[in-house]
Amino acid sequence: MTLGNTGSAERGERKTNGEVMSASMSLEAQYCAHNYHPLPVVLTRGEGVFVWDENGKKYLDMMSAYSAVSHGHAHPRLVAVVREQVATLTIVSRAFYTDKLGPFLELACKLTGQDMAMPMNTGAEAVETAIKAARKWAYTVKGVADNQAEIICCSGNFHGRTIAAVAMSDEAQYQEGFGPFPPGFRIVDYGNIEALRAAINVNTAAFIVEPIQGEGGIVVPPEGYLSAAADLCREHNVLLICDEIQTGLGRTGKFLASDHDGVVPDGLILGKALGGGIMPVSMFLARREVMEVFTPGDHGSTFGGNPLGAAIGLEALNIIVEDDLAARSAEMGDYLLQQLRDIDSPLISDIRGKGLFIGVEIDPSLTSARSICEALMSRGLLSKETHETVVRLAPPLVINKAEIDWAVQQISAVIATMEKVQLAS
Repeated sequence: MTLGNTGSAERGERKTNGEVMSASMSLEAQYCAHNYHPLPVVLTRGEGVFVWDENGKKYLDMMSAYSAVSHGHAHPRLVAVVREQVATLTIVSRAFYTDKLGPFLELACKLTGQDMAMPMNTGAEAVETAIKAARKWAYTVKGVADNQAEIICCSGNFHGRTIAAVAMSDEAQYQEGFGPFPPGFRIVDYGNIEALRAAINVNTAAFIVEPIQGEGGIVVPPEGYLSAAADLCREHNVLLICDEIQTGLGRTGKFLASDHDGVVPDGLILGKALGGGIMPVSMFLARREVMEVFTPGDHGSTFGGNPLGAAIGLEALNIIVEDDLAARSAEMGDYLLQQLRDIDSPLISDIRGKGLFIGVEIDPSLTSARSICEALMSRGLLSKETHETVVRLAPPLVINKAEIDWAVQQISAVIATMEKVQLAS
């Protein structure tokens, strides 16, 4: 597979903080809040596992928009659904029924083993929905005293950027300058079942956990951790809520990452790939006892469950099932992990993951994950660093072996070059 440099040089280039900035980058830097540090590339088109920049250069996308593009860019079936639905009906709010929402939620519930669902838009909204559901369930069903409900979460977690989600985090940067934070959250060590056991008390409403931590650096807990947590929650009448916004829908080699442990949680949070890489679509799903705590007016979203999003979500789920993308993720993920583990370098301190959800841990004393991602970009491979120490590899689930081979060649070449630089210094 060849990814070549094509097209003319960018016009209007200038340098900012050492990076060459095109006119598009400069405009974004001027008018967009600087809450991201993008790699210096301007993308204009995508198809399958590839994207192209404004100069026509082709790249292999090993990021999938943080797992949102599991189906590949511009999937023909999804594009067709969008065209048809946009021309028919897009949004009327939940003030009315539509013909698209019911079938979408029915399939989502049947595929996940849940009874009911609350449609939302972004993952953060679905997390907020889960928090509200857990608290109200604690008061109305479990019998926790008013305003005493607690939710347990894990160190290194990432559940979004809202104030409540940030209150659940132990990442200092996520919290700095944004307090005060709502109370009622307790943080325990991820993967430590005894820490969870010690934290549970009569006020515990729920344990919200990522089966594999994404933003934490593709952190895989000890085998059996989730099933042990499920048993513990059941014993103490605590809701187990799995945040599968990144790990769900085939990403880790099973339809849900919780399937690896044979766990059906009391509540489930889905997003990202649910929108087919086209628009934000998310939902909170749960057993009936949990979802029925909501009454009209308790919670809502003007755009949540809109006909366009529901039509896309339904087709996205159908494609995952019909094309068996979970099995494909398992096969290609095992192959990618095997190829990566053949790279012998002191720069790499760990390689971990499941399915096509892989993290390459870089020794920060030798180089940064950002530097590796920038070097890979220059060779036509797009990834992104996590916490400056992990290179995330999460390509569209439709990637094939030839494309993986090419990706590993680029990674191996970059690692070898950087290793030589370190040995020479």
